Amino acid sequence: MRIIVGIGGGIAAYKAAMLLRLFAKNGDEVIAMPTPNATKFVGVPTLEALSGNPVSTDVFDRVPEVNHVRQAEQADAVVIAPATADLLARLAAGRADDLLSSTVLTTHAPVILAPAMHTQMWEHPATQANVQTLRSWGYHVIEPAIGRLTGPDSGPGRMPEPEDIFAVALDVIARFPKGQVHPVYTPGYAPTEPLYTGTEQERMAAARAATLTSALLGQGDSSQATGASESLRGPLAGRLVVITAGGTREALDPVRFLGNRSTGKQGVALAEAARDLGATVHLIGANLEVPAPEGVQVTRVVSALELREATLEASAAADVLIMSAAVADFRPAEFAEFKIKKSADSEDAPVIQLVRNPDILREVVVRRQQAREAGESPLGPKLIVGFAAETGSAEKTPLELGREKLQRKGTDFLAVNTVGVNRGFGTDDNTITLLSTLNDEAPVFSGSKKELSVRLLEHVAAFLPELSA
Repeated sequence: MRIIVGIGGGIAAYKAAMLLRLFAKNGDEVIAMPTPNATKFVGVPTLEALSGNPVSTDVFDRVPEVNHVRQAEQADAVVIAPATADLLARLAAGRADDLLSSTVLTTHAPVILAPAMHTQMWEHPATQANVQTLRSWGYHVIEPAIGRLTGPDSGPGRMPEPEDIFAVALDVIARFPKGQVHPVYTPGYAPTEPLYTGTEQERMAAARAATLTSALLGQGDSSQATGASESLRGPLAGRLVVITAGGTREALDPVRFLGNRSTGKQGVALAEAARDLGATVHLIGANLEVPAPEGVQVTRVVSALELREATLEASAAADVLIMSAAVADFRPAEFAEFKIKKSADSEDAPVIQLVRNPDILREVVVRRQQAREAGESPLGPKLIVGFAAETGSAEKTPLELGREKLQRKGTDFLAVNTVGVNRGFGTDDNTITLLSTLNDEAPVFSGSKKELSVRLLEHVAAFLPELSA
C-alpha cells in the first residue's frame, strides 16, 4: 500500500517518526507530508530517511506533476498524526493552503486523524464542532489519549501512541478501502458522534467496546466473534482494571539513568488476561520492553513521578488496581544538564545524592481509606493488588518479607515473587504467592505468566462486590 503520513505542527510531531517506521516495516510505501510548521519540530532529513521518499510541504513544488492531485490519487490512505487544532480547523473549512491540506481535499482514500493538543483546546466548542464536521464527511477521527501533556498538565488531548494509531489505521483501511468517490458517500464509514463521553470510566468502557467491535468487523470467523462475546460475560465483565507494568527509570544526566531489570512481561500478561476475562483495561507502561496487547488503553511513562501521576488519575474510578511495575525507591536529587564526565584524576568519582521516591502503592491505599471515611466510597479502587519482588535477606525469606510488606502497605492483596538475575524479570514463567488482608488464604500460582495471570485475576474477581443494575 501507499500511505501518506501527514504531520501537523505540534510537539507530538516527533512521534510521527515511529509511525513512519511502522508503516515502512509493514512493507508499505510511505510518503511523509508535514505541514510547514511541523518541520520546526522534526527535520526534513529525518522524515526522508525514515520514509525513503522526498519530502515536500508546498503545492508549488513539482508543479508540472500537479503533485497534490498525484499524491491524492496514488494514496491508499492518509494518516495524519498529530492533527493539531489548527489543522483540524483548516480541514473542516475545506482549506487547501499547503500540500497536506490540498491532498486531503483531493483524495478518495480513507483519512485517519489522530488529534493532539492541550485539553482546553480539545474541549473547546470550536474544535469539537470541527471534529463533528470531519466525521460527518467520512473522516475517521481517533479520540486523543488521556495523560501527561506538554508541561505539568494532564488530561485528554495527548496523541495516542504510534502503535495504537497504526493498528487503527490498518483496521480502517481493511474495512473501507479507497473508492471512486469521497468517503462521505460511503455508508457507515466513520462515526458521527464522539467515541468517548461521560466519566473516564465510561469513556474507557466505550473504548473497550469500540475495540471489540472493530476487531469483529475485520474478522470473518464467527467462532472468534463468539469467543469475544463470551469474554464480555467473563468474571471481569463491566469492570475497569488498571495495571502498572515495566520498570521506572530515574535520569542522572542526558545519557544515564537508574533503572531495574523489569521488562513488563508480567504486567502485559495481566493486561491481556484481564481483557480476555471481559474487563476494560488501562495499562500504564513504564519503559515496556514487550508489545502492549491489543484492545487495551495504554499510557506510557518513564519515571516514578510520572507513574504516580498517571496511576492516581487512572485508578480513581477503577474496580481493580494492580501495581506490578517495578518502581525505583530512589531518584537522583539533581539532574545533570550535561553528561557527567570523568576527570583526569583516576581516583575521582562523582558522588550522587539520592532522594526517596513517593510510595505510590501506599498513597493509593491511604487515599481510598480517606475517601471512605469521608463518605466518598466510590472513589478509589475497590480492590488493590500490589506486587513484591523479593530476593530475601540473611535473616528472612522472601515470603516473610512479603508478609511484613502486606501489613505495611495495607493492600487487599500482595503478590510475592522471588526475583534475581534470570529469575522473575524477563522470563516467560513465574511463581507467586498471593497474600491477602481479606482472608488467611495464600494460594500459590505457577506457570507461564499468562496462565498465572488468568488464575490470579479469577481469584481476585471473586472478592469484587456485585455490579449495581
